[in-house]
Amino acid sequence: MTVALEVREYDRLFIGGEWTAAHSGRVIESIDPATEAVWAEVAEADEHDIDRAVAAARAAMTGPWASMPPAQRGALLLRLAELLRRDADRLAEIESRDNGKPIRDTRGEMLRAADWFTFFAGAADKIRGAEVPVGAQAHAYTRRQPVGVVGAILPWNSPISLASWKLAPALAAGNAVVLKPAELTPVSALELAKLVAEAGFPAGVVNIVPGYGGVAGAALAAHPDVDKITFTGEHRTAQKIMASAAGTLKRISFECGGKSPYLVFADADLDRALTVAVHSAFRSTGQSCSLASRVFVQRPVYEEFATRLAERAARIRVGLPLDPKTHIGPHTSAEQLAKTRSYIDYGRDAGFRLLCGGGRPDGFERGYFIEPTVFADVDNTSRLAQEEVFGPVLSVLPFDTEDDAVAMANDTRYGLVGGLWTSDVARAHRVAARIETGLVSVNTFRPILPALPYGGFKMSGIGRENGLEVLDDYTETKAVYVDLSTMEPADPFRD
Repeated sequence: MTVALEVREYDRLFIGGEWTAAHSGRVIESIDPATEAVWAEVAEADEHDIDRAVAAARAAMTGPWASMPPAQRGALLLRLAELLRRDADRLAEIESRDNGKPIRDTRGEMLRAADWFTFFAGAADKIRGAEVPVGAQAHAYTRRQPVGVVGAILPWNSPISLASWKLAPALAAGNAVVLKPAELTPVSALELAKLVAEAGFPAGVVNIVPGYGGVAGAALAAHPDVDKITFTGEHRTAQKIMASAAGTLKRISFECGGKSPYLVFADADLDRALTVAVHSAFRSTGQSCSLASRVFVQRPVYEEFATRLAERAARIRVGLPLDPKTHIGPHTSAEQLAKTRSYIDYGRDAGFRLLCGGGRPDGFERGYFIEPTVFADVDNTSRLAQEEVFGPVLSVLPFDTEDDAVAMANDTRYGLVGGLWTSDVARAHRVAARIETGLVSVNTFRPILPALPYGGFKMSGIGRENGLEVLDDYTETKAVYVDLSTMEPADPFRD
């Protein structure tokens, strides 16, 4: 069992380059998902703290940061990447205790976060406008300028990883950021703030203010001095943010939920497809919007694939987050565990075939643990196939033709990630073009790379993360027109 550790105290917010007390004096208790015990207490920001953080960010936009050469911004991002790699083990342990993800995953996420800062460090001095040909009598061109103050609101499933997705391009483009981590997982973001300070970013460029979404998050979304909001999380929260942002016509970008289809055609390499299907459905205890939660299998291989998939799922090692042998850990919260259980109960009541899982694993009397669960013969119109569970619950469904597979895959309000397995290269391109998701992978699933744009269709979001395209969301385009003519301008009001 987990050894009890003393409660860690993080009694300050990071605002304007300084560690400062929260206005309310209250703390957020962070629960260790493996033990259900408080393991850290974090200062709770409210609307007054958001005001201070936004003011610090606004001041940074007129200070040294505003005149800093782009290459120097890139050098700071590279330094932050180096510090992340240096402290990867320590940060991974903190994040595993905070959200329950296995240490083998969180360490990889720390290193990948460093890769994001490295990638956008190289982009900082390559953001440029273009000359616009308008004739010999004028010179016209465009400039790409920072949006300004960016409010970044994070989810709880991959705090540092998703912080890097937002901070790296925003800073590369010259913006200042107020970052609000999720109230369930605030600790690693404050540790990241220490590295931001060590890297040497000017005061106010990065501000980190943990708080509750309904208070700190709402204040950030509605704040008149915030120019852009970037949010990852549930689509209903995004709708509230969108309504709040409308008052000042803020720029917004959202990466929301998913119900990702994974199509397996009969001519696929089934062994490889099985290996990837299990990983892509159950990684992170299923707590990811981009995992393959609906597996569609062509009927000639349906029973074989479903049976073998359940056998592999049953062998997944559920364990304590800090055990390097653990494959998946607990849910991050009691609320999320209860939600997953409700969908398992629904699947049973609906009469879907339960192939494995569905209960609490042996040996875990405490903690938010659940077994990897596979249902077969799921109705694609059911709640289990249409709604985002955000837990280790996989639906397996048969299909007959290519058209059937595409129609079933697209029959959802989400459109984040999709995948297909086939040995027919023509089919691969044909189906990839028809699947309504922002990312489609062929004979693999969900490659996440800093250079690859990532985002959703339909209710899965607005805008894109990653890739050089994301810099468009963090810059404004200004057109400049310079009249070169030496002729006296005509006076239209002369006569």
